[in-house]
Amino acid sequence: MQSDFLFLLAADVLLLSHVLFVAFVVLGLVLILVGKLLGWAWILNPWFRVTHLAAIGIVVMQSWVGVICPLTTWEMTLRERAGSAVYSGSFISHWLEAILYYQAPAWVFTVCYTTFAAAVVASWFWVRPRRFGDAPTHDGARD
Repeated sequence: MQSDFLFLLAADVLLLSHVLFVAFVVLGLVLILVGKLLGWAWILNPWFRVTHLAAIGIVVMQSWVGVICPLTTWEMTLRERAGSAVYSGSFISHWLEAILYYQAPAWVFTVCYTTFAAAVVASWFWVRPRRFGDAPTHDGARD
């Protein structure tokens, strides 16, 4: 009984992490574009930008090769280990899964992910990040 609760809790934490990953990818691009217009210097941070680009790159590569996201696989394994039906458990999992998972053919997701990744790459050129080691300026502009 106690271990079932812990497995479900771990699954919910993993699901929340998955949602936060998706939010980072989606909102990251929005913040980059808005930050360009508002002159936010932090959006030029190369660590943020490389991490953001790598995150969507991983998603796109997984979709191209037909690999299910490991976060989804691990979460499902934890729920099954707890003896719970997949996504029937807690309040948290019920609402977070509604945000995260949609029903559509795999090719639709591949096209969406690839298009979004193209927008992230385009933002790299429109909103050039600072080079590693360059200090940020006060007004957000580069020297």
